[in-house]
Amino acid sequence: MPKTSARLLALLSLLQSRRDWPGTLLAERLEISLRTVRRDVDRLRELGYPIAAVKGPDGGYRLRAGTELPPLLFDDDQAVALTVALQIAATTAGTGLAEDATRALATVRQVLPSRLRHRIDAVRVTAVERPTTRPATPVDGDVLVALSSAVHARETVRFDYGDAVDGPPRRAEPHHVVVWDGRWYLIAFDLDRADWRTFRADRLRLRTPNGPRFTPRELPGGDVAAYVTGVFRGSADASGTWPCRGTVVLGAPPATIATYTRDGIVEEAGPGRCRLTLGSWSWPALAAAFARYDADIEVVGPPELTDAFAHLADRFHKAATGAP
Repeated sequence: MPKTSARLLALLSLLQSRRDWPGTLLAERLEISLRTVRRDVDRLRELGYPIAAVKGPDGGYRLRAGTELPPLLFDDDQAVALTVALQIAATTAGTGLAEDATRALATVRQVLPSRLRHRIDAVRVTAVERPTTRPATPVDGDVLVALSSAVHARETVRFDYGDAVDGPPRRAEPHHVVVWDGRWYLIAFDLDRADWRTFRADRLRLRTPNGPRFTPRELPGGDVAAYVTGVFRGSADASGTWPCRGTVVLGAPPATIATYTRDGIVEEAGPGRCRLTLGSWSWPALAAAFARYDADIEVVGPPELTDAFAHLADRFHKAATGAP
């Protein structure tokens, strides 16, 4: 039987790897008794890990969210992925996260074993800023988090905007936080002006607490892509819109995708994911534009975009295999 300290680390690693663990399965994996599992779970709880008991025929355990962030365990591949992501955040302008990411990267790297530090040093990453028509303005990361939380919770936000001081706060129903041409914007319904407005996130000074909850309204144009395109008139044909326009969800953070996107609309879509809308002159060209981001792709629509991905997949397969 492994020593207690090693056994606790092994138990913690298992609890982090999936949502629920039957007690009997933990005992089998660790080659210990069910009684020892219960005792080790109690030890982890004493160290601050919020482990809940799960009801069931055999009982079980779940590592749940707590009030503080406890020490975590990562395997080698997870540690490398984490440090690469922090390097990207530390060198990406416009999010207000660079300083915090740099400190987090130093903290993680300090405790990495030498074999992993060598791997990290070999894959140092710098996010190269794509030129935009306007310079990126740093945005406080806390502001972006607060705005995104208000969007998801459907809570009215109160804020001072621009150079306004000592006046009553603006009140708005937040609907989307997007990136356009290197800048972060809040798309919201302005309650004081009874109309839709687009606010630059770097000019917002939020007041707390938030206001009451609201029922989402329908954006002019039907969706955020149509609305933002109408507001900014981005790269498009003479009619103001591309002949082909589609939306996907990418397996990458919005800040990373926004770095390389000038003529698209980027929205947060969950941890490590973002929703991207682009336009192009043809459906295959649009599918290829999404593929250039080197991230997992989930097509939102329209069906023509899905067909274009299938067409390109067949073409690429023939190119890779030499098939006629």
